[in-house]
Amino acid sequence: MEEEKHMSFLEHLEELRWRLVRIAIAILLVSIVLWIFQEWIMETLFLSMRKPDFISFRWMCQLFGVCIEEIPVRMQSMTVSGQFSYALMMSFMGGIVLSFPYLFYQIWGFVKPGLKHNEKTVVKGIVFYVSVLFFIGIAFGYFVVAPLCIQFFGTYKISSQIENIFTVNSYMSTILSTVFYSGLLFLLPVVTYIFTRLGIITPAFLRKYRKHSIVGILIISAAITPPDLISQVIVSIPILLLYEISIFVAARVEKNMIKEQLSK
Repeated sequence: MEEEKHMSFLEHLEELRWRLVRIAIAILLVSIVLWIFQEWIMETLFLSMRKPDFISFRWMCQLFGVCIEEIPVRMQSMTVSGQFSYALMMSFMGGIVLSFPYLFYQIWGFVKPGLKHNEKTVVKGIVFYVSVLFFIGIAFGYFVVAPLCIQFFGTYKISSQIENIFTVNSYMSTILSTVFYSGLLFLLPVVTYIFTRLGIITPAFLRKYRKHSIVGILIISAAITPPDLISQVIVSIPILLLYEISIFVAARVEKNMIKEQLSK
């Protein structure tokens, strides 16, 4: 432990290099597995979003009475390497998502030795919590946000004479970016925790600008979902809950920081 605290700059760079190598190997191995099953993944996980029997559409029909009919969309690839390129991207993005706990564990392992003992105690279990929040966000993006986008843009027509024919580029970009960014968005409580520890924000600040945040959340929801009220409400509620959780987290962190100062 003492050797880690007195590592030279070059030794730190060497440790970072090996951690990045481990991350790259983990992503590569998972990506290879996904590449082997690319056809099943594409048809079962992504192309199935165009069908009314997709699990999210069935839930919407049962819970809200909003039933989806057939989505009139055809798929095509308009470039020589279109399908190959997006098979690679799908495998690579999947590799990052599925290996995220290990990826974050390696990054945290590099940062952790630089923290004080009390800081290490406070952030105990952070790899688990970050991973859980990230995967909840991924699930939210896949089962809620992405299907709503595909359903809306797949059924919207400015004229009956225009047929919706999505390119694999546009279709996969919409789904992958929506799902991945949803995963990052659900890390808001963790970001709040870090910023509160650094003294950048306080729970009072978050409470003061709660109304402004609600407006911002509605704007974000409108930006990442189709422009209909039900979709925006479905997406906004979890984000609002995350904001309230962030206020709770900030308050707990501030309380602990005050206790630490008084105990000194």
